[in-house]
Amino acid sequence: MNKSKKGFFSKFLKSVETLGNILPHPVTLFAIFCVLILVVSQFCEWIDLSVIDPRPEGAKGRSADGIISAIGLLNAEGIRKIFLNLVKNFTNFAPLGTVLVAMLAVGVAEYSGLLTAFIRSIVLRAPDKLITFAVVFAGILSNTASELGYVVLVPLGGYIFLAKNRHPIAGMAAAFAGVSGGYSANLFIGTLDPLLAGITEEAARLIAPDYSVHAAVNWYFMMVSSIVVAVVGTLVTEKIVEPNLGKYDDSRGDDDIDASEAIKPLSDVEKKGLKWALVTTFALGIIAAITIIPEWGILRDPVTKSALKSPFLKGIITWIFIFFFIPSIVFGKVVGTIKSDRDVINGMTHAMERLGMYMVLVFFAAQFIAFFKWTNLGAISAVSGASFMQSMGLTGPLIFIPFILMCCFVNLMLGSASAQWAVTAPIFVPMLMLIGYSPEVIQAAYRIGDSSTNIITPMMSYFGLIYSFAEKFDRKIGIGTLVSTMLPYSIFFVVFWSALFYFWVFVLGLPVGPGSPTFYVP
Repeated sequence: MNKSKKGFFSKFLKSVETLGNILPHPVTLFAIFCVLILVVSQFCEWIDLSVIDPRPEGAKGRSADGIISAIGLLNAEGIRKIFLNLVKNFTNFAPLGTVLVAMLAVGVAEYSGLLTAFIRSIVLRAPDKLITFAVVFAGILSNTASELGYVVLVPLGGYIFLAKNRHPIAGMAAAFAGVSGGYSANLFIGTLDPLLAGITEEAARLIAPDYSVHAAVNWYFMMVSSIVVAVVGTLVTEKIVEPNLGKYDDSRGDDDIDASEAIKPLSDVEKKGLKWALVTTFALGIIAAITIIPEWGILRDPVTKSALKSPFLKGIITWIFIFFFIPSIVFGKVVGTIKSDRDVINGMTHAMERLGMYMVLVFFAAQFIAFFKWTNLGAISAVSGASFMQSMGLTGPLIFIPFILMCCFVNLMLGSASAQWAVTAPIFVPMLMLIGYSPEVIQAAYRIGDSSTNIITPMMSYFGLIYSFAEKFDRKIGIGTLVSTMLPYSIFFVVFWSALFYFWVFVLGLPVGPGSPTFYVP
């Protein structure tokens, strides 16, 4: 990137940051959004805003009359619904329980010293040139159990960079880019794959009633994507994000953050503690494997005996808790930081104390997301965008460019990958199948658009948690700083991931997964 282009891009990001930071505190912002969605929804109901529901009859969530209509909330029924569900919106907010349970165990890991010792062991051994790549790539791999990435890896990236005398927000950004921006890329089949495949199959059967889509249909492409996304994320971090952040001022962070502590050599007792923690983790790994690998494993699906839609993967947060909690106690016992149950409780309590701002933010964010869902405005936007795509009349491979960009845009309003695909797949899959493209290729293109803008939308369930982590390193950080920091990742992920898609599918002519054709003959 030449100097003039870099200067222009830096100014652009600075403008985004400035404009974003003019906005009030995220808690206030979500409160304002709640009020706005009430007013807008009522106006949209008054003008009878609606679209035809593209989902087939009998599909989950399909409206009875086949019409998706805007629903106003500033009326008697809407106000009653708000009053009845205010608490449920908060307590049923998907990431809340996950974060609280995981942070209980992480708190013990911090209190015992295991987390710090583990970070130091990584930092002292890893070559400086590979640190950024390792953080981004680890984020991508963590998508097999996405909660692990959001709750553990993102703040860990900040600590690792801080220990290397680099800006911790850049480390958090690199990890967040891997975990969320590269959400669909992975070397392994994750919980998202069967979910999307099931939706794609139902949509494909609108054209071909016997069409089957299995969970690994995008595996080849996503394996290669994981390397490309990791390389792009590394370059964006080191060439754009970190230089724009400048030198870190540790006076802006919490008092308990000390970079010098993170680069201290490990003592003999800490090495012994890590050894026994590793032995404990290995033993737990064997136990976990016994519950899922054999066909008789008790955490496989009891009906289908499948490992993909099993209690093991659905309850992965329980394993995260166990794998942090028990080794942390073992480490603490060896090094002397945990002497009794009171020390364990103190570690868990300390972790909960630091989540105060996150809890407040989640309360308002949960209300806004629930209100937005009730109004049907997200689904109407998705269907309207799809109709616009149909009106463009493109038939060649270039059709995937506006398709990917539209998925990027819709993802800003519908943060859930499955919710967005459930609404748009019945439109796009049949439409692109009739043009001549297979459902497997269509799904792969969708995943690019869906992943790339995860990191810049407050509608993403874990956005509030990431913001609260960032505040630990910079108490004065604004939402504009966070969005402008992540924006380069979104831009470059879309560009290079889409380029890889075209090169892989239309130049090399390679399948996106095992048994996945590129073209479909109607």
